[in-house]
Amino acid sequence: MNDKATLSVIIYTRQARRLTRNSIAKSAAVIHSARDDSVAKTPVARLRLFPGAPSPMPIAAVPIWLRRVVPDAQSLGAQGVDDIALAAGAAIAALDAVVRREEKWAGAWRQRLALAAAAATARQAGRVEDETQLRDAVLLTRPGDDAGPGGRMLLAWRRLATQSAGGLLTEASIAKVLEDLGHARDDEAASDLAADLRQLGAGVETVRMLTGAFIAAERYGLGHPVGAWLADALLAERLGWAYAAPLLGTGIGLSSGRSRRPAAAFPVTGLDTDTDRAKNLLAAVARAALRAIDLSAELGRRADRLLAIAPKLRAKGADAVVDRLLDKDALVASRGDETTGMSDRGLRRLFDRLVSLGAVRELSGRATFRVYGL
Repeated sequence: MNDKATLSVIIYTRQARRLTRNSIAKSAAVIHSARDDSVAKTPVARLRLFPGAPSPMPIAAVPIWLRRVVPDAQSLGAQGVDDIALAAGAAIAALDAVVRREEKWAGAWRQRLALAAAAATARQAGRVEDETQLRDAVLLTRPGDDAGPGGRMLLAWRRLATQSAGGLLTEASIAKVLEDLGHARDDEAASDLAADLRQLGAGVETVRMLTGAFIAAERYGLGHPVGAWLADALLAERLGWAYAAPLLGTGIGLSSGRSRRPAAAFPVTGLDTDTDRAKNLLAAVARAALRAIDLSAELGRRADRLLAIAPKLRAKGADAVVDRLLDKDALVASRGDETTGMSDRGLRRLFDRLVSLGAVRELSGRATFRVYGL
């Protein structure tokens, strides 16, 4: 190489280079991965830097710092109320962003949350049904028949997830929920409870509002699941969501912070909540919000796979089946109906094809009466 060529190389390497948005993003990704290699190995941390690169999941990322500051049961006592409140507020804000995107699969997501809450409710009631058995109790029951105690618990949580948030706290809705959750129907108590909840929703800050839902349930001799159901409904109403997301139903042990004072000492207005109760509630809300966001990311990936395959389906009524899979927790393969316009045999063939393509899963593990969903 002659001297002129060598000088050209030196000049080129010392020239100031134009920084584009893509080059900055690539450099930032490299620096970030070097600083926190463990984060870079997770799917959320893989950045979509190139137009043709597939996105690993819908954007529902939870900041790493938020996962670290949300306390578990062991570390709850070491943190102050203000710190836990900050984490809970950030978690709810992240969940609110997921809810307001109104994804096509939001119906299936809310019903999966309802199923988890129903399973927790059954455990607290001393029942043995798991999520699969609770799902069967509803799906394999003919319309109009009694789904049994466990099935009614699932129906109560599904009502929270599928009924308009504005109509959840009416007297009729509350009376039906109390009945489904194992309490005797009492229209007078439902009316009084609805009035208390309207008062809570109108003029109390969010933490006291949620705590007040549990206190109100205690005052009427109702259990933790009812308080959780009411708190979720109040939260959805406060945030202006079209439908509630079942969150606090999975908060096992939330009622462990119950005060020893009689329920009558807790007026609905001017709540004098104790610190332990507030910390338990805030931590439960934060953990439940993170679980809901993680589930949304998982179902979002599965829904993207189903929607990518949908144009290849040639069966009549396939579009209706895809829409129902995105809106429901699960469908029974042997139950064709007017909504899909497909026979039982045609529906089973379609589900078999979807499973072979990796678009849906068989959820029951049975050879007959199979159940399919995202």
